[in-house]
Amino acid sequence: MPDDLTLLRRIDSYLDAVPRSAVRTERVGPFTLFVQEGNGWRYYARPSPRTETFTPADVEAVRARQRELGQPEAIEWVVGVAPGVGPAADAAGMATARMPLMHLPSGAERPVAAPDGVQIRLVEPDDDLAMLTAVAMVGFGNPGTEEGDVGVGALAAAATATNPGIIGFTRERMRAGATVTAAAFVDGTPVSVGSHNPCEGATEIVGVATLPAYRRRGIGAALTSVLIRDAIERRIGVICLSAGSPDIARVYAQAGFRQVGEVGAAEPPA
Repeated sequence: MPDDLTLLRRIDSYLDAVPRSAVRTERVGPFTLFVQEGNGWRYYARPSPRTETFTPADVEAVRARQRELGQPEAIEWVVGVAPGVGPAADAAGMATARMPLMHLPSGAERPVAAPDGVQIRLVEPDDDLAMLTAVAMVGFGNPGTEEGDVGVGALAAAATATNPGIIGFTRERMRAGATVTAAAFVDGTPVSVGSHNPCEGATEIVGVATLPAYRRRGIGAALTSVLIRDAIERRIGVICLSAGSPDIARVYAQAGFRQVGEVGAAEPPA
């Protein structure tokens, strides 16, 4: 087992590498800006590898370039690897937050069974990705872990609003093995989704979302367990994720994850 700083550096290296398969990069001072010019996910800026000094002027410069390019005005970083980013972003007037960064130690996997009446499986590229994307849109549009009233009735409108270019981009990543997605179904309708993105022997579990009407049943933990099993079968050595809150981190702890640090995020204030 590596010490936590070595592990954080390994995770940071992965987080720097994984967007590069889908974007072009620009160096702006001590930051790398990931620029999406076609269909696909829109990224943020990150500290460039092996940079240690960050100033408010550096933050303002990368934000100006993001605005110029029409990219999200956002920065993300691993706090233990680049501790100077947060104070610089704060001083530059950005709203900053820290989220638990979690890692699954080797052999720590705790399989979580799907609840009765729920089927969880890996998604195929030819599945209805618009409907699956709609689950994520509705789930993240109603944040938190509490059960709510919003359920499958909200999916049709959300599916119609999905970007066909994003769907095509996602389908090609799935065919290439760059993104692996799992979904949970109740009576054939998706109610939860999540993915992991293998790259250079590591992966991050991302985008786990459950419709509010199906929360508090263990579906998210069971879906995460399916993604973990797939990553292990691919012989991926480092499995990580960032949890949106301590409550969400507790869900992932059920599957064996432990917190090893924090991920920082900065964006313009509301």
